[in-house]
Amino acid sequence: MDTSCFTQTQLDIHNSVNKICAQFTDQYWAEHDESGEYPHELHAALAKDGWIGIALPEALGGAGLGISEATVMLQTISQSGAGMAGAQSIHANVYATQPIAKFATEEQRQIMLAGLIKGDYRVCFGVTEPNTGLETLKLKTQAVKEGDNYFISGQKIWISSAQVATKMVLLARTTPIEEVRKPSEGLSLFFVDLDKNAPGLELKRIKKMGARAVDANEVFFDNFRVPIETRIGEEGKGFQIVLHGMNAERCLLAGEALGLGYAALGKASKYARERVVFSRPIGQNQGIQHPLASAYMHLEAAKLATYHAASLYDNLSQDKSITTHAVGLACNSAKYLAAEAAFTACERAVLAHGGMGYSQEYHVERYLRECFIPRIAPVSREMIMNYVAEKALKLPRSY
Repeated sequence: MDTSCFTQTQLDIHNSVNKICAQFTDQYWAEHDESGEYPHELHAALAKDGWIGIALPEALGGAGLGISEATVMLQTISQSGAGMAGAQSIHANVYATQPIAKFATEEQRQIMLAGLIKGDYRVCFGVTEPNTGLETLKLKTQAVKEGDNYFISGQKIWISSAQVATKMVLLARTTPIEEVRKPSEGLSLFFVDLDKNAPGLELKRIKKMGARAVDANEVFFDNFRVPIETRIGEEGKGFQIVLHGMNAERCLLAGEALGLGYAALGKASKYARERVVFSRPIGQNQGIQHPLASAYMHLEAAKLATYHAASLYDNLSQDKSITTHAVGLACNSAKYLAAEAAFTACERAVLAHGGMGYSQEYHVERYLRECFIPRIAPVSREMIMNYVAEKALKLPRSY
């Protein structure tokens, strides 16, 4: 990992996390990708050394660091060869808890976050729905209040780690959309127990192309009961609260994409140095060199955009010159650039290997399958371009 643009603290994080990740070989990740088995051992090792709470308050046992440092951690995990699967195994535990750390009561934080930081349980994030997709403000999952409880009915989709998580950060509609003045009103955020045996809850695993070691799921709620004390913040203000975690997630995913891209380039460069054809290493040929060099430069540019965005996010509350508008633009731009740079690096890594790039033995085919994740989620590349066109260039809204 190039040391430029990182603080000493961030470099220390990289070195420490990298030592943990070194225990998990390429073969470990290939086998877990093949079997779909969750990487419990990585989560346990990271929790043991306190890394799950890297961006959570010290008072709860966290490290009290920023999203910049969390992004370094997730880039390091991905770049170690764990790829998106390794990073995604703790991804939601880092970003989905940010709204809780900021908006929950002190009592709620103690109950909800302390055990997570210690690794006693895991959390997943329940926002996306099958019929609303990117239209978050049109979510249909309902939470109906009755006495001291809410009863939730609806469906969520693409919920990572729901099979192993025992908690969910859930966004649901507490006021029907036709009864609110603005679509952003009437949504509430909950931190619920994901008891698989509780009535009104059903999970269905989705078979997917990449990062198969981390489960993705459809989650069905049918009058699923959650106590009122699981609600975070004021009723109806959940969308504004959850936004605090969305920009953080864009930074983290950008870091994961960077790690994947650098890992792919590392494999390709090694192969190009060692593979001899026509009595010379193929890496001596400009037809191999130039695509890889170009991919490297795009990753380096995306790296600068990513850590610039993370720095803006971390300093928003202290630096009055930083606006939420600037943070949103930077975080979305970084996620887009890192995802595209990772795709290019992974594709060229496969091509540099020739026919062997198609083989599981060299791992780059796994990276290529995984690199579509940051291009698609949590918001598509096209929607980011819509956002940037509107917010930065003042062009008419297209959606």
